[in-house]
Amino acid sequence: MAPGITFHDHKPAGLSLRRAVIDGLSAEPKAIPPKFFYDQRGSALFSTLCQQPEYYPPEIEQKMLSELSGEIARLAGGGRMVFEPGAGALTKIRLLLEPLQPAAYVPMDISGEYLRTAASDLARAFPWLPVHATCVDFTHSLPIPDPAPAGPRLAFFPGSSIGNFDPQAAVGFLQLVARQLGPKGLLLIGVDTKKDPRVLHAAYNDRAGITAAFNLNLLRRMRDELGLECDPDQFEHRAFYNPGPGRIEMHLVSRRSQTLRMNGYRFEFSEGESVHTENSYKYTPQEFISLAADAGLELQEYWLGEGSLFALYLLRNG
Repeated sequence: MAPGITFHDHKPAGLSLRRAVIDGLSAEPKAIPPKFFYDQRGSALFSTLCQQPEYYPPEIEQKMLSELSGEIARLAGGGRMVFEPGAGALTKIRLLLEPLQPAAYVPMDISGEYLRTAASDLARAFPWLPVHATCVDFTHSLPIPDPAPAGPRLAFFPGSSIGNFDPQAAVGFLQLVARQLGPKGLLLIGVDTKKDPRVLHAAYNDRAGITAAFNLNLLRRMRDELGLECDPDQFEHRAFYNPGPGRIEMHLVSRRSQTLRMNGYRFEFSEGESVHTENSYKYTPQEFISLAADAGLELQEYWLGEGSLFALYLLRNG
């Protein structure tokens, strides 16, 4: 591992995936939480998805972070300990490290090996920065490792992952972040905006089929890790905008009537029945500022990207 890095494994995935499959495929309607997309292959597919021309959030958000990094650093101040739940490939934080000059950086992700590799690469690129990589299910806890320094904190949560929570759960997650921030801590968060549904449909149904492969990889993971007897080719990816709740929904739809088996369990599917794998809620600025206020976070500043397709918010813990 690179100099300047420590790795902390809270072993988040194993049993919880099995429980999620048993509970989720036995439910009506069937559903699996999106956090289980992110094994090593799923994380790599998501990184590829972020490069697809239809999937606009990464490019717009990275451009915003690059252009706004100086202003963000001025508003935040230097020397903060930065932690990033769901850090993934650790791409966007690189745009902020030199301007922010953090005291330490704590990337958090559920995919341990992927995190270890990404954190080692980042530590080599920024040898002055202490990196404390933490493998954890950030939807349940946000443990800050003991070696991380005390002092003011900034949480970084880009990519509009907040949209994967329903609004009530989003408030709960923001409250969890606020508890780790402490008084006067800051949260820099990316949030996808409401827009033309045709733009949203294209983003989640890219022509190269990467989103479909990302979604279907969940079945491959359940087959390979848990022994679920299934043929992923007998399911298809489906994503659409549901205007009522204001969210994209992703589903795995059974192409035929079939029975999936796993360690004595049987899961019956009729033709056209789906497993609901992800929601991605979209928010107007007014809606998100109100949601953040419900979690006790006050708006310090927000910015809209090109065409108002994406938003960044800097929030202060009260």
